[in-house]
Amino acid sequence: MRVLVLGGGGREHALCWALSNAPSVDTVLCAPGNAGIAAVADVRAVDPADTALVRELAVREELDLVVVGPEEPLVADVAGTLDVAGVPVFGPTRDAARIESSKSFAKAVMAAAGVPSARHWAGSNTDEAAAALDGFSPPYVVKADGLAAGKGVRICPDRDGALAAIDAALVERVYGEAGARVLVEEYLSGPEVSLFGLCDGDTVVPMAAAQDYKRALDGDAGPNTGGMGAYSPVPAVGDELLADLGRAVLEPVAAELASRGSRYVGVLYAGLVLTGDGPKVLEFNARFGDPETQAILPRLRTDLGELLLACAAGRLAGAPPIAWDPRACVTVVLASAAYPEPSPDGVAVDGLDDAAGVEGAYVFHAGTRSEGRRVVTAGGRVLSVSGLGATLADARATAYAAADRIRFDGLHRRSDIAAAPVGG
Repeated sequence: MRVLVLGGGGREHALCWALSNAPSVDTVLCAPGNAGIAAVADVRAVDPADTALVRELAVREELDLVVVGPEEPLVADVAGTLDVAGVPVFGPTRDAARIESSKSFAKAVMAAAGVPSARHWAGSNTDEAAAALDGFSPPYVVKADGLAAGKGVRICPDRDGALAAIDAALVERVYGEAGARVLVEEYLSGPEVSLFGLCDGDTVVPMAAAQDYKRALDGDAGPNTGGMGAYSPVPAVGDELLADLGRAVLEPVAAELASRGSRYVGVLYAGLVLTGDGPKVLEFNARFGDPETQAILPRLRTDLGELLLACAAGRLAGAPPIAWDPRACVTVVLASAAYPEPSPDGVAVDGLDDAAGVEGAYVFHAGTRSEGRRVVTAGGRVLSVSGLGATLADARATAYAAADRIRFDGLHRRSDIAAAPVGG
């Protein structure tokens, strides 16, 4: 079949790579892609959030499936547009994607579905938000209600910091309309785990769990980012717990969305905290995680094209069981120096071929573009380097050995990815 992947980051490179290796897939297209994706897919200069252009491309190319990578096309309702045009799409409609685009909506869905989550207050009035802090203990969590590119969460050690975070969102509007409403939330203590479930509107099938690293610096210091690395599997999340979480978290939320007239098709991503009182949901995303995808897909042994088409066609219940490579995978993000703040583009990247030559290593491009024969930086997160190994320690050694071969001015990475796995 002919498949189009929407997006141009590391997650989309991993999706294009896995689909290009799937026996069911003949052709992979990607819009807009990046320098690395161009090696495994036919890239097209189309804005993935422009629903009219995406529909035109899908119809003209007679595509059998469109896979939505990032959140912006979901919010623009590219899935609904393609559905009307009769093009199968892996990704939820805008209404169903509110599980990510509105944290207060997600809280309401979880409450109705009986899914455990952090206690919270939501609103848009600064005085009321300040008063709401009295109902919580430090550290205080202040979140923008809408999408803020992974930067809308502040964990504040004291009340003054929380008040500043509230003012930044509601008064200074540092997140734009995404921060016009905020949540003050109970801090959940414990390791975080990423849980992914494939959904066809009725059936939910959990995928392998992963853990990602959100803070910019070693030891979980520094500002929150979109993710600095990940690993899979998570030793603390065995097959039995994975199945239990699917039944207790993913299935009830998908069912609740369906009861509201928003059948969920795509991947449902639950960010969990393994608290002393049991797992609780920190947030939901309506797409594959980045960089978790780069740590999960190298382990996938089932045809990804067949799985995603089964979701889009509403026949996931009849799909073959998902098979996984028993080896572990560790992913290390190579970022620009100032990330998550804006960084200069156009910096030459060297050593990519040397890194790809490391046995068991995969280099996925995120923020790159081609300038003649050179690959240069074009974003904060530049590359994701993944390594497979018999154990997490082996996978970690492979990933860092490959990452060591890549060079660009201002390169920044964490050195502790998977150093202390949860349950390991």
